Amino acid sequence: MSIAEQIRKAAKTTIENLYSLTIDEKDIQINETKPEFEGDYTLVLFSFIKQLKKSPDQLGKEIGDHLVNNNPDLFSAYNIIKGFLNLTVQNKYWVEFLQKNYSDSNYGKKNSLDRKVMVEYSSPNTNKPLHLGHLRNNFLGWSVAEILKANGAEITKTCIVNDRGIHICKSMIAWQLFANGETPESTGKKGDHFVGDYYVKFNDEYKKQIDELIANGKSKDEAEKEAPIMKAAQQMLFNWEAGKPDVIELWKKMNSWVYDGFDITYRRIGSDFQKIYYESNTYLLGKDIVKEGLEKGVFYQKEDGSVWIDLTADGLDEKLVMRKDGTSVYITQDIGLAEQKFNEYKPNESIYVIGDEQNYHLKVLKLIAEKLNLPGAEGIYHLSYGMVELPTGRMKSREGTVVDADDMVDEMVAIAGRHTEELGKVKDFTSTELKELYDTLGIGALKFFLLRVDPKKRMIFNPEESIDFHGFTGPFVQYTHARIKSILRKEKAVDSPQSIVDSTLLKLEKALIVKLEQYSTIVEEAATEHNPSVLAIYAFELAKMFNAFYTEHSVMNAESDEKKQLRLKLSEMTANVIASAMGLLGIKVPERM
Repeated sequence: MSIAEQIRKAAKTTIENLYSLTIDEKDIQINETKPEFEGDYTLVLFSFIKQLKKSPDQLGKEIGDHLVNNNPDLFSAYNIIKGFLNLTVQNKYWVEFLQKNYSDSNYGKKNSLDRKVMVEYSSPNTNKPLHLGHLRNNFLGWSVAEILKANGAEITKTCIVNDRGIHICKSMIAWQLFANGETPESTGKKGDHFVGDYYVKFNDEYKKQIDELIANGKSKDEAEKEAPIMKAAQQMLFNWEAGKPDVIELWKKMNSWVYDGFDITYRRIGSDFQKIYYESNTYLLGKDIVKEGLEKGVFYQKEDGSVWIDLTADGLDEKLVMRKDGTSVYITQDIGLAEQKFNEYKPNESIYVIGDEQNYHLKVLKLIAEKLNLPGAEGIYHLSYGMVELPTGRMKSREGTVVDADDMVDEMVAIAGRHTEELGKVKDFTSTELKELYDTLGIGALKFFLLRVDPKKRMIFNPEESIDFHGFTGPFVQYTHARIKSILRKEKAVDSPQSIVDSTLLKLEKALIVKLEQYSTIVEEAATEHNPSVLAIYAFELAKMFNAFYTEHSVMNAESDEKKQLRLKLSEMTANVIASAMGLLGIKVPERM
């Protein structure tokens, strides 16, 4: 139980004993005491002043006296500032906490709960490689899954691959027209990049044909519809849906090239999935559900035979769920897949990591699932995130201006190498060790920068800024971990059997222990909010606090053996918590750098 929870329980008992007032623990507000005041944690009194008809000072004195007198092992003093009761926790409590937890690499994580969560992320298209936007998606999905696992949930990571449709046919047609039989193997290109090049070539040729048709007197709309290459792509989609063997064979071949490429990228960035769904297998799902919904009156049919749902009473509008020719739309298959996922895994919560441009679509999906009384409907949760832009502006895949994930990772690793060599501290590293270090720093910087921002916010990614060893960055936190490990190596080992007897704590020693104790609460908060940035901010603040402590106080040449033991244990626990927090973000921390 965290110290904040213990204070909340003690406050509840005190208030109920003193005033015979029944209160809920969640109604008791406990905050960290502001640095300008004495104390560690603050009990906010305002919600009780009116009920008990007492002045803030009188109420604070009565509660403060009772808390200190009845919890001598927990509190040493209190003070009252305008309706805020500031409580000072006994130094002995902090020292015992450190002694108990300093070597526990699992501190902050909870035991298994009877709760299943499915996290769907990545959702790539098989007509192009993963790009910078996919990186934010993958890092968010993976991290949220690990954070929930650290809170005791049983996790299933899933991915839906968009492997069918007109966009796939565009790459296929372009390959037929322009490739002359080339393959990833013959060109030495990674499969997803190879296929993506033909998607760009399609659009280049499409624009060219449109311009020619317009020059020959066609309107823009007519030209877009009549361009031969677009007609060929539409015919190919028709042939695919009809199961034409040569089209299916080409589709499978080109998709296999892309999957080989994806796998390389996923391994490098650390993404993994327990289950992969393919749209080619799911696009017909949901039709039977729509028919059942029609019979139940959830949906209605228009004169042309199309099926709709009226969501105007829910503040939305009318939504098409099946075309007049009986073919499904995206929402139809999403309804069907939601049911299939629940039937297969029975998750209490099903998280969709999808960009904020799909906010409306996911709202409609959840509403329809609830109106149909689909099992698991209440557990549908949209983890919406903002677009990633570069300092130069937005990216467009059709125009080939998107930054590929692989290129971004390579650039980050190269920048990490340059920055590290400029510091000149890796002369004794082997070439293999340097390669691993640059990968760790480059990919760590990329993940940290993309995860340090609240998912809901749009962001601008600046590679050079993300790898600054002195800023709010992954390398700064990684460097702090390596620095602590160096201290511990010099001392060989923490003398673990020796207890810390003296409970006198200096200001920075205590501040660091207080920060470490909060880690379990931070892991829980990150899970509740589905927000890895909570952990990124905490890891940075902890690293900054340790550096301030270490600048002020020597570990090796401490004033006494007792102080040396305290500071060594503080150092070890800080390293463990940094490694744990960064691990939940998918970031490795080096032992030396």
